[in-house]
Amino acid sequence: MKTGLILGAAVWANGPSPTLLRRTQHGATLFHAGQIERIVACGGLGKHPPSEAEAMAEILYAENVPPNAVTLEDQSTTTGENVTNALALVGDCPIVLITDWYHAPRARLIARRAGFKSVTSSAPPVRNARPWPQVKGAIREIPAYIAYYLGLKS
Repeated sequence: MKTGLILGAAVWANGPSPTLLRRTQHGATLFHAGQIERIVACGGLGKHPPSEAEAMAEILYAENVPPNAVTLEDQSTTTGENVTNALALVGDCPIVLITDWYHAPRARLIARRAGFKSVTSSAPPVRNARPWPQVKGAIREIPAYIAYYLGLKS
């Protein structure tokens, strides 16, 4: 049974960030296409409530994903915690990491080191989206990937 792990993204004061919404809707699409059978929504409480996982669950339910197919991992605050906390929830089954293209290489590295057999599925780019947040995310990932690769972060 393949499980999709939707990796966390911010909840803003006015609701889910575009990144959280995009990743979660992509997870729902994968579920309805039969590419995953379960979803773990990952992400704890950030600056604004609810937790990222709770916000994802509401989006998934609105996208007609049944509640019995959704598990919340609502304690993590980093990608590493998303993955390691989810390990306890899914056991040793194949996973699909659902994230953005620029975040996928580091997420795969973290998952491999945690013992997951994983692939990634990136949310499609959004038409008419502002390019700067995507560029900023990609730039931020370069030092983060290096730090994880060298074992400076876990």
